[in-house]
Formats: sequence, structure tokens, C-alpha cells
Amino acid sequence: MEFFDSHAHYNDEKYDEDREEIIKKIYEDGITHAVCVGYDLVKSKYALEIANTHDFIYATAGISPNDIEDYTKENLEELEILAKSEKIVAIGEIGLDYYWEKENKDSQKQLFIDQINLANRLNKPIVIHTRDATVDTIEILRNNPVKRKGIFHCCPLNQELIKEGLKLGFYISFSGNVTFKNAKSEGPVSLVPMDKILIETDSPYLSPEPLRGTRNNSMNVKLVAKKIAEVKGIPIEEVAKATYENAKRIFDI
Repeated sequence: MEFFDSHAHYNDEKYDEDREEIIKKIYEDGITHAVCVGYDLVKSKYALEIANTHDFIYATAGISPNDIEDYTKENLEELEILAKSEKIVAIGEIGLDYYWEKENKDSQKQLFIDQINLANRLNKPIVIHTRDATVDTIEILRNNPVKRKGIFHCCPLNQELIKEGLKLGFYISFSGNVTFKNAKSEGPVSLVPMDKILIETDSPYLSPEPLRGTRNNSMNVKLVAKKIAEVKGIPIEEVAKATYENAKRIFDI
């Protein structure tokens, strides 16, 4: 089986001591594709650097709502130049976060829209981060159509969000959160058809059970696939194949 981790952060400081060793291990373990996701200008550049030095890794470029303090118009211009690189497969992660950032909602919305426009100019999909902001996220996506669509990353287990995201043509990506004991993931996972589902780790964060609380890595995407297979009552091989093909399709790999 081959697995595609659609969202990881090997550009994070938590890998500074053993990054190359971990990247080698995940490939040997059958994670034959992974996307290293940017979340500000510096980390987007680093994601591309990692992707350019590892054939099986791709990258995204974007400014997340939690990194908005670093945002300037010049940043957006730099981001556009960076995002033209061949191994940048999406604009992200971008979106809204009203859990950590409550005082700058208007700025978050504008940055989200600006980066949707950037994605449309470059004909790339987007990777969406949304937390406690379902209504505004969906409203922005309805009013600012994304040509190449994109992914709800680490999708909150909110059935209304999933339904609306699917109506808009987006893919739904699940991470270790579906394995948590109090997650109530059966309903949300069941809603997503096999041609719209992705798996991810969000490494180094959100390790799945029974590894919760440890540093995550892409090998653990298998535990996410296992949970989805259990919920849907299908073999894990079927989940691996579908999510692999879906990720290659949306990222145009």
C-alpha cells in the first residue's frame, strides 16, 4: 500500500534535530507522497526548499489566519512569486480562526479573500484552515468562487460545515482528530464520499490515538486511514487507494 499525507509541517522547528532522518523513514514506510504546508512567508519558503530536495514531497505557500501579524501587501507580492514554483501545489494554509484570533476578524477575512484571488490568478487550489468560523468561511467561499477548489484541512467534525463544503466542490481531509475517544467522528466521516476524502497528519501536531501527545509524523497517517476504514466498513487498502488518487487529483501531481 502507498499512502499520501496531504498535510504535514516538516518546516516546523520540532524537526530541527532529525528532519532528514524522519523524512527518510516515512518514505521507507510507504508514505510515497506528502505535502509540506506553509503558513507564513518564511515557512512557505522553507516548505519549498524541503520539497525541492525530496522528490516525493510537495509544498504549499500561504499566510494563515494565526500568522496575520506578519502580513503586508509586499508579503502577498512575494508569496505570489514564490507560489509560481512548480512544486508549490496549492495556496495555503489560509482561512479563518476565531478560536485563537478573535479581535481581527475583518483582517482575517480580507487576507483570506486576497489569497483566494491569488490562487485564482495562478490556477491553484487552496488549503483551508477554519476553526470556530464556519458561517464566515462558507460565506466567503460562496462569494469568492475558487476556480480549482481545494481542501478543508483537518476538517472540524462539524456536519454542517462538511455538507456545505462538499456542495461547493471541496475535498474534506481528516487527521488524527477522528481517532480521539470523544471525537464522535462516525457521522462526519460517513458524510464524505470516497472521491472527496483525504487523509493527513498535520505533523508534528495532532498525533492519533494511541500516540496522542507525542510528536506526530507521516507514518501515523495509516492510523487515520484505519479509522476511516472502520467507520465506512471497507478495507484499509481501499481507503489508501482512494485518498492517494484524490490527493494526486486535487494537487495535480
